[in-house]
Amino acid sequence: MELGFRYQLGLVCVILLFPALCNCKEYFTNSRATYYGSPDGYGTPTGACGFGEYGRKMNWYDGRVAGISGLWRNGAGCGTCYQVKCKIPELCDANGAFLVATDKGYGDRTDFVMSPQAFSRLGRNQNASAELKKHGTVEIEYRRVPCTFMGNVLFHIKESSSNPGYLAVVILNINGKYDVTAVEMWQKGQQRWEPLRRVYGAVFDFANPARGAILLRFQVGVNWMIPKVPIPANWKPGATYDTKVQFY
Repeated sequence: MELGFRYQLGLVCVILLFPALCNCKEYFTNSRATYYGSPDGYGTPTGACGFGEYGRKMNWYDGRVAGISGLWRNGAGCGTCYQVKCKIPELCDANGAFLVATDKGYGDRTDFVMSPQAFSRLGRNQNASAELKKHGTVEIEYRRVPCTFMGNVLFHIKESSSNPGYLAVVILNINGKYDVTAVEMWQKGQQRWEPLRRVYGAVFDFANPARGAILLRFQVGVNWMIPKVPIPANWKPGATYDTKVQFY
């Protein structure tokens, strides 16, 4: 079935990564950061990006997540990664914290509202981290960096989906310094791609998808990525499917 999709479409996915296409800044930007309360120090599964429980800990980041404000960009900032360093020399670690944006959050003129797990990584040691938390809000500098997720890009079917009446999907494990700007579904009958709607955060949906396997492509920067296998015809709400592609 997978090969049928690929040969019928006659598409070849070529990813070209040119520095000029990167929408990130290699230099650091000055800002402020604070943190929110969490019983276990991790993030929240109700984050505005729609990552759910996956976004609470963000595998390989061990709960170093944050809500973002000006970097939100109507949800395009979901899943982006940053290096954040505070500016109190006697307290702050030279490398700071590497974190993932999983929510939308506002503080006192802040760009980051960090999980306790992320905020504590700003300190040089445990005592320094405790002192930083007493400040509540700290001056920082930050820059966008590639994420370090392991494995392939994944499609997670949101629990609100209803096979076959409604499909809502979130894309996980995008590693690069590029935003996911659009998602499209191949319509076999019409022989064309149809856009999905960005519902909120990183969640895209499509009403009344065609029966059978579903082939999605997603735009990262200016390039389109096509999974090597479609979402199977018997897809289930709450399930996660491997695209068999990686993006770095």
